[in-house]
Amino acid sequence: MGNNPKLGKWAEQQALLLLQQHGFELIQANYHSRYGEIDLIVKRDMELVFVEVKARASTDYAQAVETISLSKQRKLLKTALHFLQNYEDFQLCFCRFDVICFDFQQHFAKTIQYDFGDYPYDLQWIENAFTFDPEFINL
Repeated sequence: MGNNPKLGKWAEQQALLLLQQHGFELIQANYHSRYGEIDLIVKRDMELVFVEVKARASTDYAQAVETISLSKQRKLLKTALHFLQNYEDFQLCFCRFDVICFDFQQHFAKTIQYDFGDYPYDLQWIENAFTFDPEFINL
């Protein structure tokens, strides 16, 4: 969840609300495998979406979307494959990878409970942020 777990948890909750407003239902939050974690797995009709949620308390050095490296993408892809192997009911779904980012323009202390929604932020929802390519996983 990064440097501020409270901010990360808030961002995941807000991302889930956004997805639900668009007709998605939560399948699983914080799915873990030996390869990594997927923040949210949601479904709408026959569409299964693996969602990475990023929140940055300051964009001084990078925006949230810029922190998703190729290595992170590979981990997400492998974790998604792990999920599909364990939950065969979803194997016929169209799968995609989305990224939902929250970029704040200020710093937050880690130990203080904030209502992050009271502060201005930029929201970015990138559908099909990257695609499943078996060759990409093995690079």
